[in-house]
Amino acid sequence: MAPPVLTVLTIEKCFSLLATVPIGRVGLSVKALPVVLPVNFVVVDGDVVFRTVVGTKFHAAAAGAVVAFEADGWAPSGQSGWSVAIQGQAEVVSDAAEIERLAGLTSDSWALDGAADRFVRIRAVSVTGRSFQR
Repeated sequence: MAPPVLTVLTIEKCFSLLATVPIGRVGLSVKALPVVLPVNFVVVDGDVVFRTVVGTKFHAAAAGAVVAFEADGWAPSGQSGWSVAIQGQAEVVSDAAEIERLAGLTSDSWALDGAADRFVRIRAVSVTGRSFQR
């Protein structure tokens, strides 16, 4: 099999690709150990936004933790794919008008049976992406 051809993606292409998938992963530190957790997400104003409940992700956001976010897509054949990584500071969305706006843009968390009533925003500081094609 030929080696893949890697392409560095522009920030615009990264956000365009993120809009094509509903699930990504948030990486954060819990008791000084790395943890990666799946989330349903949307991109809003250049930031990643997801719903959650009070718990690990919410507490990290409340503390203003720096987190990583990653989402990807690939062809079932394995012949092509892409990955986008974002690093930034997490924050709890507390403004009532913003919560109302975000509620109309996001879906309920698939993992929590609709109980996810808190919003977390990752303010993107670094956005990188690569695609590959065989």
